Amino acid sequence: MRNLGPILTVLAVIVAVWYAACVPMNVQEVLTKAENSGAVVSPEGAANRVGLSRVGLALGNLDLMSGSWSVERARLPAPHQVIAEIWASTWVEEVEGRRGIVKSGSLSNRSLIYHGGVTLGATVLGFLIGAGLGILLAVGIVHSRTMDRSVMPWAIVSQTIPIVALAPMIIVVLYSIGVEGLLPKAVISAYLSFFPVVVGMVKGLRSPDAMQTDLLRTYGASKPQALWKLRLPASVPYLFASLKIGIAASLVGAIVGELPVQRGGLGARMLGGSYYGQTEQLWAALLFAAAMAAILVWLIGWIEGKTLRRMGVTP
Repeated sequence: MRNLGPILTVLAVIVAVWYAACVPMNVQEVLTKAENSGAVVSPEGAANRVGLSRVGLALGNLDLMSGSWSVERARLPAPHQVIAEIWASTWVEEVEGRRGIVKSGSLSNRSLIYHGGVTLGATVLGFLIGAGLGILLAVGIVHSRTMDRSVMPWAIVSQTIPIVALAPMIIVVLYSIGVEGLLPKAVISAYLSFFPVVVGMVKGLRSPDAMQTDLLRTYGASKPQALWKLRLPASVPYLFASLKIGIAASLVGAIVGELPVQRGGLGARMLGGSYYGQTEQLWAALLFAAAMAAILVWLIGWIEGKTLRRMGVTP
């Protein structure tokens, strides 16, 4: 509860800035609608307003700006419009809609819950693949100077390739060999999530100081014993910090992987909203994805707390 105040303060600031940004972003649509309704607009004529500063237009027509928060197909929908779209795409669609789970027995393909589930499946699978690969690579890098000098630079270079350019190529290559569905998106998620795990685990596995490692050598501990009894326990805080970054990156990868396929998922939902000018749908999918990321990161944090307490460490 002590952290609730700052969180609500930041949230209130974001919402206030969002509402303020709606005014200049939607000013052209508001003035055109008002002019068609017979209101006096300055300057008159949509052609005369093309190229003019949106802020200047808003300041010159302040009495009409209240309509900025109720524009249909707005450039930037207001927060309450996005919340209404989320409500309509979840509860209303599933409970009252004829395709919803109440009337049909299955999730509606128009529901954010359905699309979120599609994205979540690819996110979790990709995260598990990426995290597992990252941990294995980190162990190899720490114990092998050859891997440290060869694999680590390539892992860093791999992250310089824009995922937006790489994702379609991955999907096309995998589709050409008959791999479809969840796995191509999971591969993209794994590509984004493995790197923070590699970096964090390498740092964590190397965190024990020389005195600790020398003590284990004195006891005659082998490398596997040193890894299990010293390096892995020391790396746990670094691991969970990396996993939090990795799960968020995995979600981004799943969404990007859904853009060229358009077979469901929040990425396809966003792209559809962009194509057809349904900005409320686009922003609703964005906020839904952000909420999913927050829940996933919180879940990893909760597991981290439980794990550290079992290890006798106060988180």
